[in-house]
Amino acid sequence: MPEMTYREAVQKALADELRSDDNVIFFGEDVAKAGGAFKVTPGLYDEFGGNRVRDTPIAEQAIIGAALGAAITGLRPVAELMFADFIPVAMDQIVNQIAKYRYMSGGQFTIPLTIRAAQGGGAGFGTQHSACAEAWLMQHPGIMVVSPSTPTDMYGLLRGAIREDNPVFVLEHKMLYNMKEDVADNIQPMRLGEAQIRREGGDVTVVATQLMMHRALEAAETLADEGIDVEVIDLRSMVPMDTETVLTSIKKTSRLVVVEEAPHAAGWGGDIVSLAANEGLYWLDAPVIRVNMGHTLVAYSPPLEDEIIPNANRIAQAVRNVVQR
Repeated sequence: MPEMTYREAVQKALADELRSDDNVIFFGEDVAKAGGAFKVTPGLYDEFGGNRVRDTPIAEQAIIGAALGAAITGLRPVAELMFADFIPVAMDQIVNQIAKYRYMSGGQFTIPLTIRAAQGGGAGFGTQHSACAEAWLMQHPGIMVVSPSTPTDMYGLLRGAIREDNPVFVLEHKMLYNMKEDVADNIQPMRLGEAQIRREGGDVTVVATQLMMHRALEAAETLADEGIDVEVIDLRSMVPMDTETVLTSIKKTSRLVVVEEAPHAAGWGGDIVSLAANEGLYWLDAPVIRVNMGHTLVAYSPPLEDEIIPNANRIAQAVRNVVQR
């Protein structure tokens, strides 16, 4: 089982899919010769050449429009948007074209299109380069959204996304690029829409993704010393969402905390709360708590950024509050 970083898992997944299918192509800003802004894609241009791995102008709407055109004409494109914050620049292409094309063609076209973007705060990139984009995308039927939290999932979910015949956003957290773990040699493309229980527990369910999932695990270890047994669920896939795993956990623990690296308003955590209210209300012994960024922007100042983004202490305190109700 070789050790691999989250960053290396992206590169390996892309390389393996480019090798396995000649219809897979990859393009974006500085992804070819430079190896990507975060050095995630080195070596791909050298191996596959300029016809399959291409640099593009700084033009997000053109990148996504070209990807759509490639997808409906038989290719399987992977497009990179350097930062998830730039998704709104191409929102017309995403919302009014990509999400709706298969439906509006009566199923005559499939859209085997993957869009990758780096997201998340904690690295001091400032308010225009630190957003998490799940909630922006989840509202639009026709788009699948995955948020891998580990190198193993990064590799498997990206390969699964590229093989999907519908458009998929793969959102990669910048603060996880250097994370390492042993990754099995025989990891296969993963099916989208399956959550994973990262830590089993009987007292409280905590639902989180990406960096927040790791901070939830940290909080769970602290709380274990206090006699509070926390179950941590990593959603991994936001659309489709594995509601069955969440409900099964709520039925077992009777308490729920949702942790989001995002503002409170219209966040994906509201979907989890709605699920609990609609289908798990009679299992709950306490109100649900959401831990998130409130109604504020990510600051450029490192101390202010750290204050805004949920940490293990805030998560632990939320769990204590739920247990005490």
